This record gives sequence, structure tokens and C-alpha cells, in this order.
Amino acid sequence: MAGGKERKSKHTAAAGQRFQGGIQFLKTKGQHILKNPLIVQSIVQKAGLKSTDIVLEIGPGTGNLTMKLLEVVKKVIAVELDPRMVLELQRRVQGTSYSSHLQVIQGDILKTQLPYFDVCVANIPYQISSPITFKLLSHRPIFRCAIIMFQREFAMRLVARPGDPLFCRLSVNTQLLARVSHLLKVGKNNFRPPPKVDSSVVRIEPKHPLPSVSFKEWDGLIRLCFNRKNKTLGAIFRQKTVLSSIEKRYRTHQSLQDSEQMQKLDGEDIVMLGDVSNDTSMAIEGCDYQDMDTLEDEADLQAPSSFKDKVLGILKEGGFEDKRSSKLTQDDFLRLLDIFNNAGFFFAS
Repeated sequence: MAGGKERKSKHTAAAGQRFQGGIQFLKTKGQHILKNPLIVQSIVQKAGLKSTDIVLEIGPGTGNLTMKLLEVVKKVIAVELDPRMVLELQRRVQGTSYSSHLQVIQGDILKTQLPYFDVCVANIPYQISSPITFKLLSHRPIFRCAIIMFQREFAMRLVARPGDPLFCRLSVNTQLLARVSHLLKVGKNNFRPPPKVDSSVVRIEPKHPLPSVSFKEWDGLIRLCFNRKNKTLGAIFRQKTVLSSIEKRYRTHQSLQDSEQMQKLDGEDIVMLGDVSNDTSMAIEGCDYQDMDTLEDEADLQAPSSFKDKVLGILKEGGFEDKRSSKLTQDDFLRLLDIFNNAGFFFAS
């Protein structure tokens, strides 16, 4: 009897993961198909679509959302990894007026070179939420907006503001590049099979023009600041690992600057330098071949305690020593990066 109950339970679970066409959804691949037509219609409406739009749909699954998109836009480009879903999509449009308006790309969205599109609509596997978000934000030309279904906690991190418990590095980095707003909460029972958590639909509008800052440089600083987001910046930048990381980049930048200065010297200057120009140890230390007193001063500056004092001095002068990352605004972080850069400190990996 126990075995019979077990077989029945397994059969019921398997049946609950199939839709009317007999395709079994794989939770391991993040396949949770949105089945509620009211929510599908709401997503289409909130996307603000135009009849001339080309829409990129990521993870169309069996095409419930795809068919609604095709009713209102010029073209849908659907990127789908699972060949079974690709066949189902093609089956649904076959013999209809929509067949010429749907392009299906079978492949991994993270490895696919994205074509031009005006709007992105996606119900994505939650485990790749972050890389998909930043892949979209790095896409050129800039698209109008993306309407994406995320796991609810991830979505709330995207829209979190300074002081919110979920405000984090993800919040800051995304909001540097885009305006993000929460549109709709979607309960887990609206999916087949239902996921373990609720979801949310978020609107992402890339900023145009983008802030004039290197994203790698920005992210390098933000990564350090959110090392312990509830500690003061003074406490974070006192940590040996943080200071070591900053000093390594500082020395590298100084070395590169010296190398560039050497290349600008004319032939006569190089001859005057003689053997000193081949002294790699001096170049590594960031020397600019001034008099020995200046060199000794610079050597003192590079000593561990003095280096820490210099870093903390920058924070103090900028009014950041007692501030916490969890409370800083985008403008605060931009100003912090600016004062560090102006002092010769850089954070790009």
C-alpha cells in the first residue's frame, strides 16, 4: 500500500508539471509558465507598446505572452533555450497571420548576440536575473524599456532606495544606468508549476544620456563600499584587505602614469636620464625622477600607515568618514568617486 501511494504521489506531481500539449516543465531550468491571462494582459498593457515596435522576448516558454504581444506589435524576437518550447511556439503561429511576425532564436540568452529591439519583455529563469539585467543595460543601441518578471526579493533590491533594508550594490549599479520602477506583484500560484516564491514585474528604462563615468571604475568603488554596508566608510577603508587592494591599484596607476611621461620625453631628455631610465624598480615605485628629497617624501607617503592616513584623509575632507553606504545617494557615490580619482586613486579591476 505504501508503495502504491508513493507511485500515485509521483504521478500526480508529474501531471502537475505538464501543460495541455504534454510538455513537462523543468524546475531545474527555471521553467515556470505564466498561466493567468489577466496578468499576461496587464504586462502587455504596462509595457506601453506601439504598433511599430520590435519586441525582444526572453524565455517565451509555450507562448502565452508571445501571442498577446504579436497582437499589438510589428515583430517579436523570441529567444528560447529549450528546443521543445521552440517547436511549441512555431506550432502555435503556424497557419496564422502572426507567423511572419515572429522570429525564434534557439539559444542561451547570455551567449546570444542580441539584435535591435525597442522593448524587452521577459519572464526569465530567476537564477540568471543579474547577468541578464546587465547584459540588457550594456546593449546598444539603447532600447526604450524592459518589462521583466523577477523573483520578488530580487525585484525589490532593484528598486530599493537609500535607507531601505534591501538597498545594496545591485540597487546602486542598476540605478546608475537606468530608472527602475515596480509595476506588479505576481503570486506564485499564477505559474505552472508554481515556484517557491512570489514574483514581481519591474520596468527598467535605460538612462539617456548615460552618466559620464566608467562603469568598471564605479563598480570597483561600490564593491568596496558595500563590503559591510552598515559600517561607516571610515571603518571599511581601515580594513587591511581594502587598503591593500586600493594601494595595489594606486601603485599600478602611478606606474602607468610614469610610463606615459617617459614616452613623452624627447630623445635629448632620455639621454640625460642615462641608466636611470632603465631602473624598473624606480618606475614601479611611481618615481618621477625629481630630486632625492622629493623621492624620500613620496616613499614616506607609500608607507602603510601613511597610505592609510591619506585614504582616511580623503574620506574626512569629503565628509564621508562617518557615512554609511546604505544611506548614500547616487550623487553621494559619484562625488566620492570623483574626489578619490582627483587624488589619484582608482578602483577598476
